Amino acid sequence: MTAAARRVLVLDDEPIVVERLSEALRRGGLEVDGFTEGAAALRALQEHTYDVIVTDLKMRPPAGMEVVLEARRTHPETRLLVITGYADRETWASLTRIGVSRIVAKPFRLREVVQEVLALAQHPPP
Repeated sequence: MTAAARRVLVLDDEPIVVERLSEALRRGGLEVDGFTEGAAALRALQEHTYDVIVTDLKMRPPAGMEVVLEARRTHPETRLLVITGYADRETWASLTRIGVSRIVAKPFRLREVVQEVLALAQHPPP
């Protein structure tokens, strides 16, 4: 399967983050569904299978962690990239234990996150 056929979900409560990241990923050849609310992202998970999910953690419930846990439960093959400004060592360890592929601290460089997502989308899950 080529990168053009890969589907990515982007979730962040900051619309500008979703907009910029989604645009950059589309330019990279990915199909992107962007959301600013966890509830909408959870509904999308029921309707679609994503190759990669990019989510922030801290937002109005349901938060990014709930999306991560639901994705892991329903689609264990989905690669997960968490972007957060609030993760401490315990949170990072917990995310790693549940199978998050990458954790990126905010503020982040858009180009670096796009490269990470493209890499995750092109490689099968472990």
